[in-house]
Amino acid sequence: MRMTDIQRCEVRPGRLVEWTFSPATVATATDLPEDSRPPAYIQESHLRTARSVREDGLFVPTWLGTAFDLPGRADLDALGEALRNWTMRHETLRSGFRWSGRPGDEVRRFTLDADAVSLHRTEVGDFTDPAALVQHLQDRFDVTADALRWPNLIYTAVVRDDATSVYMAFDHSNVDAHSIHRIPAEIHELYAACLGGGTVQGAPAGSYVDFCEIERTDADRIDDSHDIVGRWREFIRRCDGRLPNFPVDLGLDPEGGLPTQELLREPLTDADTAAAFETYCRPYGGSSVGILAATALIVHEIGDEPVYRTVVPFHTRAKSRWSDSVGWYVGGAPIEIPMEQAHDLPSALRTVRAALHANRHLARMPLARVLRLLGTDFRPTSPDLYSIVSFVDTRGLPGSGHWAEHKAYGLIRVSYGDQVCAWVTRLHEGLWFASRYPDTDVAQKNMRLYVERLRDVIASTASQSGAALVSRPPAPRSAPRSAFASAAPTPSRPGTRT
Repeated sequence: MRMTDIQRCEVRPGRLVEWTFSPATVATATDLPEDSRPPAYIQESHLRTARSVREDGLFVPTWLGTAFDLPGRADLDALGEALRNWTMRHETLRSGFRWSGRPGDEVRRFTLDADAVSLHRTEVGDFTDPAALVQHLQDRFDVTADALRWPNLIYTAVVRDDATSVYMAFDHSNVDAHSIHRIPAEIHELYAACLGGGTVQGAPAGSYVDFCEIERTDADRIDDSHDIVGRWREFIRRCDGRLPNFPVDLGLDPEGGLPTQELLREPLTDADTAAAFETYCRPYGGSSVGILAATALIVHEIGDEPVYRTVVPFHTRAKSRWSDSVGWYVGGAPIEIPMEQAHDLPSALRTVRAALHANRHLARMPLARVLRLLGTDFRPTSPDLYSIVSFVDTRGLPGSGHWAEHKAYGLIRVSYGDQVCAWVTRLHEGLWFASRYPDTDVAQKNMRLYVERLRDVIASTASQSGAALVSRPPAPRSAPRSAFASAAPTPSRPGTRT
């Protein structure tokens, strides 16, 4: 599934219909007692960040979504029932949060029973201008899929004779990229069953709400003397008291406010080149290691930093019971790559593999818990705590072979932020790149250079093996350069990960 924004996911005119939780469902939720299961640390951090940014006078949408087509003019009754069944299946979608108002202003959960969920359908009307439809959808998603309201999800469909395009948006607190990737196949299956008057059989999905309770209970057992806390303490100290941004010059104004962001998205390679890259990297751990190794070499070439420091996202679906679950199952592990040990691709692969092996387990402890124990004053003023470069191979997911045919996309809301978030996705068609980054001339130049060099490194593995594949001379001194610490924002940001 290609990651993009709603402006670039082939939106076509048609009749717009939307589904939201019904007034009766919302009223039922209003009177619900407190659910004893707490929010995940990542959820609570996300909510506090959203509130802090809002109090500073800036509205920063952070929703994620998906887009895909169903064949022909959809049966709206069947589609609505499929959407309702899917919502009932995933408990986090019918669970929300309230501020306690007590000392400490704690976040408290409430959760609807599955049978209390009903959807209200609204016929919005006909759109003939794609740009007007895109703007309407984005505005609607911004307001409805908002961290500080509930319900914070919305389902829509644009109905035409040849195909019906479904667009779904969720506040990030309930979904991650893996959740988004699974939606098209699940809705297709449920819709087909509803058309046929049947039901979809299968094991119930694991509850992310249950996972939150388990993870938080484990996290609350550690104190500031724990080894994981010590490892993060040293990493942050070596980052000059910050968590790392992308270590190239992004043209950020230290005195300026939170900048707007831009999106860069495009294919990196075709399927054959992606396969050659995977083959080359397999002895070291595969393409995920390869992308990080290539990134370390490239950002060193651009920014000339002696050590590449980053936080690597890992999923936390350690048990099979969570594999089909919708939720935000993501943790982060810090790694450091000394560039004197990573002078070409093979040596970079070895160094990255060793760093990941040594540090991956740190991702199992929520970073928000670690920061709380460290007493670090990361005031949440930006939606992202740190920059990421993420890799995921989606070819084994249900329905992934039909994504191109179904015009399936993962949707990223690009709004404001001072970090770089990049996603490299392995599709059946090859490798796809997407990134949101600060919208400055310097950042645009350096991100374009990064992507071009990443493509070069990956492509070179198709024709070479066992040799040093990155051998370009350093960038000329006239190229943008900056120290790692100065490229990172001031410490302040319990935020979001995809």
